[in-house]
Amino acid sequence: MKILVTGAAGLLGGELCRLLVAAGHSVTALIHTNREIRANDGSLVAVAGTLRGDVAQPGFGWNAAQIEAVAAAHELLIHCAATVRFDLEEADYRAVNVEGTSHALALAEAGGMAYLHIGSAYVCGTRDGLVREDDPLPETGFANGYEASKAAGERLVRASGLRWAVARPSIVLGDSASGAIRQFDTTYAAFKLIAEGRVCAMPATTGATLDFVPIDHVAQGVVAIAERMEQAAGGTFHLVSGQPLPVERFAEAIGSYAHFHQPALVPPEQFDPAALAPLERRLFRRIAGLYASYFQRDPRFDDAALRALTGRACPPTGEAYIRRLIDHCIEVGFLPAE
Repeated sequence: MKILVTGAAGLLGGELCRLLVAAGHSVTALIHTNREIRANDGSLVAVAGTLRGDVAQPGFGWNAAQIEAVAAAHELLIHCAATVRFDLEEADYRAVNVEGTSHALALAEAGGMAYLHIGSAYVCGTRDGLVREDDPLPETGFANGYEASKAAGERLVRASGLRWAVARPSIVLGDSASGAIRQFDTTYAAFKLIAEGRVCAMPATTGATLDFVPIDHVAQGVVAIAERMEQAAGGTFHLVSGQPLPVERFAEAIGSYAHFHQPALVPPEQFDPAALAPLERRLFRRIAGLYASYFQRDPRFDDAALRALTGRACPPTGEAYIRRLIDHCIEVGFLPAE
């Protein structure tokens, strides 16, 4: 299959390209500023070709002839490109996560391509309890601009006349077996501040859970959906752990390392950022606090549709997985050794 992957230089995009190439597909990687397509282990991926483009621009910034040529040369567009930061202005989210999706859909339509959208399980917003893959998208109730923009982009996909499917990962972290990850994004930055005791407390609700999913399960799941687009068309598929980790156990896993700080979990109504020491207050507001809502929610993502389509289930996670993540962070120097 001839596949165009946007966001190919990103963490998930690079690993996805590796698996697609290994499976025998011809992959064209859309790049923006980073020219290198790397797998999660850091190795270069030998894609069939690369194209420079900007998803925030109509037609990715190409002229009509380029659009026609690219559209005609591919059978499937996998749209990975997105901003995953939590600290941007609404205009930034709209440009990439919403308008970028619109531009990708237009390209797929021009070539009659199938379209596989990489969304987010957290388009459910701040609701708790069972979240099914076919639940209606909420219009409001999002914790941040990222979630709202991903929901808006997904609405565009659903309203299109394309043969589409949506893959929704939860919180993507390192490899299930080794804990390895190629780059440490803002989720890891918050984790580092907590483990090193620079942010000593988090507002957390009793019973809240975190759905950490290994990157290998997500990338393998996307490939499995891509190879079954005829059956997947019109479907939504959760790429999640299915084993949400209580925030208390997450905190205890960090504290099980003698040289790390176990964060205090404070009821939200008793947590006052203004009462923190000046440096901790700044770090909380700039980084760790952006993730505070995830310590106050308990969504239970169902992945029955994914299992039925692909037969895949997430490898075991839990506290053992958290320790593998921490051990890898120590091994590569992202976190200090004892």
